[in-house]
Amino acid sequence: MPPEEPHQIECHLDRLLEERGLTLAELATRVGVTVANLSVLKNDRARAIRFSTLSAICRELDCQPGDLLTCAHD
Repeated sequence: MPPEEPHQIECHLDRLLEERGLTLAELATRVGVTVANLSVLKNDRARAIRFSTLSAICRELDCQPGDLLTCAHD
């Protein structure tokens, strides 16, 4: 099996939280996931995200998925 290539998706959770005056812990409680899971996403280490989790994050941050995640191009 070939080695997995690093993804080029960047997460902007830090910026969105700061703009809305929320902490990671507050968002985790509102969304119903652990702080650890949100931290993995925030630090660009996530390999996948459930649509239900993405929808809940966007609902709580009043944003669109494209505000949260973008693709970094070389």
